[in-house]
Amino acid sequence: MERGLLTPLKKLRRQVFVEVARVAFETERGDIMDAIEAIPYKITPGDKPLYRESIWRERAICSERVRLALGLSLRPEDAPVHLTSGLRGSDIADKYYEPPLMQVIPSACAACEPNMYKVTDNCRGCVAHPCTTVCPKGAVSIVNGRSVIDQSKCIKCGKCKAACPYDAIAHRTRPCAEACGVKAIETDDLGRAKINADKCVSCGMCMVSCPFGAIADKSQILQLIRALRRGDKIIAEVAPSYVGQFGEKATPGKLKAALLAMGFVDVFEVALGADMGAAIEAEHYAQQVATGKQPFMLTSCCPAWAMLVKRYFPESADKISRTLTPMVATARTIKQKYPDARVVFIGPCAAKKLEASRRTVRSDVDFVITFEELSAMFEAKGIDPETIENHAGMHDATGAGRGYAVSGGVAGAIEKCIEAYYPDTKVNIQHVEGLEDCRKVLLLAKLGKLNGSLIEGMGCPGGCVAGAGTNIAVGKAANLVKKTVAGSTEQIPPKELAEVRLE
Repeated sequence: MERGLLTPLKKLRRQVFVEVARVAFETERGDIMDAIEAIPYKITPGDKPLYRESIWRERAICSERVRLALGLSLRPEDAPVHLTSGLRGSDIADKYYEPPLMQVIPSACAACEPNMYKVTDNCRGCVAHPCTTVCPKGAVSIVNGRSVIDQSKCIKCGKCKAACPYDAIAHRTRPCAEACGVKAIETDDLGRAKINADKCVSCGMCMVSCPFGAIADKSQILQLIRALRRGDKIIAEVAPSYVGQFGEKATPGKLKAALLAMGFVDVFEVALGADMGAAIEAEHYAQQVATGKQPFMLTSCCPAWAMLVKRYFPESADKISRTLTPMVATARTIKQKYPDARVVFIGPCAAKKLEASRRTVRSDVDFVITFEELSAMFEAKGIDPETIENHAGMHDATGAGRGYAVSGGVAGAIEKCIEAYYPDTKVNIQHVEGLEDCRKVLLLAKLGKLNGSLIEGMGCPGGCVAGAGTNIAVGKAANLVKKTVAGSTEQIPPKELAEVRLE
């Protein structure tokens, strides 16, 4: 679905986050149970449903969204579990995470046909009947002058659809399954979608593709706000795709001012860590790949891409750059400056929540929230990043690091560094976006077809600006990032940045 459109579904998601954030900001722990119980009734008032067949179903779905926003798992459908069950353990100022991250809300799922060809009212009952002629299984017949497909015989080849001169045959698919590049969407015994956690890489594309809002991920906004209220020293690191995400007038300086007004002690650009990564990976490519010591190199910054490699192409896992991801490199830089601080990563990515939960990362990054979740926190707190008094902007990075937000930006930054640092080194760039195309390029690499290449993989089509937690249209976001890159004072980081050690 198109990001940037304020659909009724988008409004419902936003309302849940806003109300949970408002409870976290305004309610004491002793009163939180009642406040949480009231949220579904506040969002779905009265006794007439707006989108479903009953108000009861709407509230049931809303209740599950509230649980996920609190960092809790969905309730079982066949057992009596209270909405606030487990809340005491979640209402803390520390990270709280229970896998799986992505979950299907069963009561919200419309049980879409996973793959079906169906004759529509556009059928004119023509004399030629090409649909019957091309079908290899005799699944298409003429009944009362119109085409009918016998689903028990149909093999989903699509030949009937291609042959129809009136485009009268529709190919119905499950939007979430279509968006999943690793085929992790399966079907339960009631025809509803379910996510195979062993296949899922948490990119979130299923979540943004479901028009019923049946898929959602867990949030840490409650825990983050509790930490802010407790007075913890929390530093925000903001992903380079933030440009324009909080309104056209929300300049970097205004966004920083808004975050400081929220209670954060300082704000850093994650592009700083990207600059470090570009310098290090340029050196690695020149010394290892260009010399033939290593057949190819895979970028490491996208967690969905990295998980795809490790899970589906384990023989290539050692080709993933050992460079710290921009999120982790920036977090370690922050904690060198503020040893007693906690760090929240603010970005477009659902998979970063999973990355931050890894044993090797959890001591560096304490919280992860998306742009969508931060927007809700601003609204709950009454902070407008577009109208707040400006603050000194963020000047932590170069154009190279800021360009990481768009597809091709990672490889482009590394290529610029190679050209500047190692001018005699020829570089072969491959960049792909979307997990399905990522799998194709990894297969080619496995077969030895891409030796000598620097391969950039992005789980989301369009790059980080297309992440599941973004607020604005992908094309608009990409243009704003490119404008920011072009306007950066420095275009590439100094070569010496590769020598920085953040162990």
